[in-house]
Amino acid sequence: MKVAARKEFFKRLKSVIPRPETELEYETPFELLVAVILSAQATDVSVNKATQKLYAIANTPESLLELGEEKLKACIRTIGLYNTKAVNIIRTCQILIDDHDSQVPHDRKSLEALPGVGRKTANVVLNTAFGEPTIAVDTHIFRVSNRTGLAPGKTPLQVELKLLKVVPDEYKMDAHHWLILHGRYTCKARKPNCPECIVRDICDFNFKTQV
Repeated sequence: MKVAARKEFFKRLKSVIPRPETELEYETPFELLVAVILSAQATDVSVNKATQKLYAIANTPESLLELGEEKLKACIRTIGLYNTKAVNIIRTCQILIDDHDSQVPHDRKSLEALPGVGRKTANVVLNTAFGEPTIAVDTHIFRVSNRTGLAPGKTPLQVELKLLKVVPDEYKMDAHHWLILHGRYTCKARKPNCPECIVRDICDFNFKTQV
């Protein structure tokens, strides 16, 4: 995809959703961090259902640590991999209390040192909680970037680095959310909704679906 097409791509996405936001529900950086840890291999809808109940009783590192691993598991049991996620969240709470004054750190190295936090999760927190122009590449963004020709790559890291290079600066801050929403609701995995796609004519996909 050429430079002009990439700019038009995001211009159109912005025209539909001027201020895109995550669909995860949260009030603080810590709540967002926990929600993103829980969202691995789970839908935002399922995470929101669990965190609505969880945050009503525990929504700080101290209160979650006091809640304990077993009670945390009971709260998030409907989410995939909940056993491992509960262990990681409890360990993360302890590290935040011990090393970061109970605050979510605002740097990649410290974030990625937390249990259950990889590069993608760190990027989401840096972008959504702290306003950094990072791009977290999940399955939706990986698919959209490759399918449309926006930023092809064989790995999520390759796609991320390519996006950071080619996305126009004025769109970089919100690119993560626009691409996720586009992949989730229009450029879907099994049957992309090409007839109603706002960027259909500048997309490089060779097998566009018909009406």
